[in-house]
Amino acid sequence: MLLESPNDKVLQQDFDEIVESATPFHELSGKKIFVTGATGLIGSQFIKTLACYNRKKNADIKIIAFVRSEEKAKKVFGNIPGITIVKGNISDKIDYSGDVDYIIHGASATSSKFFVECPVETIKTAIDGTVSVLEFAKEKNVKGFVYLSSLEVYGTPLENAGMITENDYGYIDQLNIRSSYSEGKRMVECLCCSYASEYGIPVKIARLSQTFGAGVEYNDGRVFAEFARCAIEKKDIVLHTQGNTVRSYCYTTDAVSAITYILLKGNTGEAYNITNMNTACSIKEMAQLVCNTFKDAQISVKIDIPENIASFGYNPEMIIRLDSTKLEQLGWKAEIHLEEMFRRLVASMKKQ
Repeated sequence: MLLESPNDKVLQQDFDEIVESATPFHELSGKKIFVTGATGLIGSQFIKTLACYNRKKNADIKIIAFVRSEEKAKKVFGNIPGITIVKGNISDKIDYSGDVDYIIHGASATSSKFFVECPVETIKTAIDGTVSVLEFAKEKNVKGFVYLSSLEVYGTPLENAGMITENDYGYIDQLNIRSSYSEGKRMVECLCCSYASEYGIPVKIARLSQTFGAGVEYNDGRVFAEFARCAIEKKDIVLHTQGNTVRSYCYTTDAVSAITYILLKGNTGEAYNITNMNTACSIKEMAQLVCNTFKDAQISVKIDIPENIASFGYNPEMIIRLDSTKLEQLGWKAEIHLEEMFRRLVASMKKQ
């Protein structure tokens, strides 16, 4: 039987561990799961986790991966049994004739640079794509639906906001084109709840903090990948801001577990924060943690602020510590701390 990640022992260990956890994957046995954004980080790991569960537990979960590129899908999934590849444009009517029990909707733009350079496409992918998936869910009369949203719906909280629950919202400048992503996510959340109210679609919303771990591609443009590359290549970490923004983070398999809990245990029309509350730190603190964790690299943190900083697509400086208490009340708990997240990320990236 084929392994889910034969060339990355760290990632394979992640899959083997999560399927033995308390996550209620058994409730998906014999069900049909449709995943959009299937070749992305979260989508692909969700799918591979289910495939691992199938292999170990004979669960007979039918996995349908909706993708833009069959070539990329074959690279990501190879010949793993139980995965059906469906190619299409997320903004068009989805052409799949089989039954579907559950949907995980993760298709989205993810690059900050893309949000700035292609704000119209960012918004259209969010709204048009989600309308397409919600109409598909209505047609298939699904039992459950999770929309993968983002901490960016909270905008910039007040300085004294403290822990951010699902009922707290900050400021977003809708005239700033970088807001194409965060405003798109807000509108789609409202769209999901509207479909739940008007058509009875059992939609739940997962608000993910920044999520990473084993399996992140080596050339990923996000800050955590840049820090990991610096440790591997023994290059100093260069920040293009003062690094004062504070965020909380989550490990990939913890996020997969959380999404499963929300899908099966969450309330329709409600949102749930996904984060490890013990990971909140500033960008600069995270950079220093990487330097301290990988001492053999002998690297340090430098600050070099460019004149055209707006072109990088960075968010405004903020402090945003997500509160995942509501999700924990469903039975979920984050397992992997920030230092271990980076150890697994670096070990995985070295295999690439």
